[in-house]
Amino acid sequence: MTFNKETYLSNLKQTIESYYPISENSWKLIENITSFQTLKKGETLLQNGEIAKNVHFIAKGVLRAFITDEEGNFYNKNLFLENYLAGSKVSLMLQTPSNFTIEALEDSIVININYKKYIQAINENDDLKNFYIAHLERHWIIEKEQREVALVMQNATERYVTLLRKHPDIADRVPLLHIASHLGITPTQLSRIRKSLEKDL
Repeated sequence: MTFNKETYLSNLKQTIESYYPISENSWKLIENITSFQTLKKGETLLQNGEIAKNVHFIAKGVLRAFITDEEGNFYNKNLFLENYLAGSKVSLMLQTPSNFTIEALEDSIVININYKKYIQAINENDDLKNFYIAHLERHWIIEKEQREVALVMQNATERYVTLLRKHPDIADRVPLLHIASHLGITPTQLSRIRKSLEKDL
């Protein structure tokens, strides 16, 4: 897979700066601890039980983080599209085995950021620290709480519409069974919702 690394690194920088502006020196620190990885559809980025070493920036493609129960049923914890940072935060922080698997849902390109060096850079640079705090607040506090509230307060149709607003092309890129799992419903329920919404258009 041929691709323009500079374009994707520029996208990573823009994503970081959408949370907090950083100096050129801080950006160089981040850039120097990155490496590119390509994934084929269905390939695993992080295996359940593996200790995570990297934060992953989705340069191109779609990934899912999922948990599998003892009966083999899966639950999609998260879906990650372009310009999102993914990873097993608990595994990275505690250096314990990951409780979930991260898999590519289409051919993907990720930028791996070495976590130990990343945290060292954050601890030594206030602008990176401010970015890190802003990112944690948005995704691990605000969005996490909104998702938990939505599962209780919103019906499945409302949750699906919210997802479409955030990612308008997701239904064209992600198999419906994975979207259904992410929403906490069955594929049959999602199919009914989609038909109902099409009628209303």
